[in-house]
Amino acid sequence: MLNKVPEITVYFWIIKILCTTVGESFADYINETLGFGLTNTTLVFSAALIVVLIAQFVVRRYVPPIYWSVVVLISVVGTLLTDNLTDAHGVALWISTTIFTGVLIVVFGVWWLRERTLSIHTIVTTPRESFYWLTVLVTFALGTAAGDWTLELTGWGPGPSVILPAGLLLSVLIAWRFGAGPVLSFWIAFILTRPLGANIGDFLGSSHADGGLGLGTFGTSILFLALILVTVVYLMISKADVTEEVYAHRPGAAYSLETDDSDADLPTRRILVISDRTGATPELLRAIEDAARRGPARFRLVVPNPAQAEIHMRHPDRHEKAEEAERVLEEATPAIERAVGTRVVGSVSIRHDPMDAVEETLHNEPVDEIIVSVAPHGVARWLHQDLPHRLEHFGLPITVA
Repeated sequence: MLNKVPEITVYFWIIKILCTTVGESFADYINETLGFGLTNTTLVFSAALIVVLIAQFVVRRYVPPIYWSVVVLISVVGTLLTDNLTDAHGVALWISTTIFTGVLIVVFGVWWLRERTLSIHTIVTTPRESFYWLTVLVTFALGTAAGDWTLELTGWGPGPSVILPAGLLLSVLIAWRFGAGPVLSFWIAFILTRPLGANIGDFLGSSHADGGLGLGTFGTSILFLALILVTVVYLMISKADVTEEVYAHRPGAAYSLETDDSDADLPTRRILVISDRTGATPELLRAIEDAARRGPARFRLVVPNPAQAEIHMRHPDRHEKAEEAERVLEEATPAIERAVGTRVVGSVSIRHDPMDAVEETLHNEPVDEIIVSVAPHGVARWLHQDLPHRLEHFGLPITVA
């Protein structure tokens, strides 16, 4: 499969907030205004979610209308999960918040133990997609419980209630820009968009007497569904949130390890070399020479993009940083070719995280060995969660240079 999740652009966050607003207002409209009741509303939307989820799992790539239909429906169902616990079973909001926090930690833990990554850039297998959608459902339920609990504690009205989640989201953005982990930042922001969107929906739908704009739950739902539709249509036309494949190739080396038939009669090993901005260090060249001495081999050198993850795919910073990585590629590749005496495939990954860069390469072509030359991270290495340990998950020989 191709990646089943869109790139994290500004459009992603716009639609995500719109979806959470719909999740709050549309559920209230069906439940209260039309009088379906909490149980019937939950059954109707759960059935609709199952149907759309089946379609999402059947397609082999990211399809905007299907993907965002799932998000809209899962936002409603996640909201109803918390509402059922609170209204139908009398579970206190602080208890719901605690329960869903625990469930989210368990889901993340199992996901990590199985896949060794929580990145959404390589949702290319059914198990990963299952973990992803389960996580999304739990984050909606958690965001609902935590947001309602906050309002219960503060007693804020519809207008002021928007300020807190908006401020927290801004804090996450600032922290990420100053180097906070992109995966952690993404999932925290993902949770915070739920109370933000819900509070926006309350502000728009509440009466003027209650401090809102008086659009009503139906008017708010229709408005935001229309905005979602317009944005999704734009994305279908512009493809602004579809993953690009490769930023840069070394001239004359745009072939894969699988299709290179320069030594077709010899059994060759396909070796992936992942290197950051350090390039062809003496340690890396020695590791490559050792690999070459063990028999015929084809080498692919992949340099991750130094640009921070989650920047808009067409953001100039991505391409400026890609040019830095391309210079590393152009300097390192000839030295490696001299060391092994054969051509070397060279490319700059669109990904910042070396793990994502490796996974996308493995997804596109077979690899028999991996040579890693990236700056070590002390804490991750101490916890055995650095890149070499995480790559052991694939069952391939790993050499650290």
